[in-house]
Amino acid sequence: MVIEIYDNLYVGSDHDCQSQYGNCAIVHSCKTCHKKALGYEGNLKPADPNYLIFEQAQNLFLNLVDMQREFMPLYTDPIMKKAMEFIDNNIKDTPVLIHCNQGASRAPSIGLLYLAKKGMISNHSYALAAAEFRNSYAPYNPGRGIALYLQNNWDRLIREL
Repeated sequence: MVIEIYDNLYVGSDHDCQSQYGNCAIVHSCKTCHKKALGYEGNLKPADPNYLIFEQAQNLFLNLVDMQREFMPLYTDPIMKKAMEFIDNNIKDTPVLIHCNQGASRAPSIGLLYLAKKGMISNHSYALAAAEFRNSYAPYNPGRGIALYLQNNWDRLIREL
């Protein structure tokens, strides 16, 4: 189920991505779409220029996998930075859909960070931002890895991305 979290900014699941959602820019924050867009099996080699991010027309494909261990800033920071830029570059002219497999963890975490960076929700701490975000996106249920990444890197992400 697609939920609008701000004007022209939506979060959803694989189902929402696969349905005819109209003319929108899409942040695909899941490895399954990344693999499909680039046509590979297994894993890409880290030296591949599209290892983390692949942009094509109005689609941004991110190599993100939910995991139990904290997402590593070395890999996740460039992904988040590009996602913030992609949303900024598209949101004024077209709706933006951020999706992940279930619409509960990675995609809404990107949406939460975007809203906090723009001052649309609290940006004082990840805990406060997440609590406020749940008021507009009740299904938010981040995996342990992305929650730890946001919690442990929050101040830097708000300042630097």
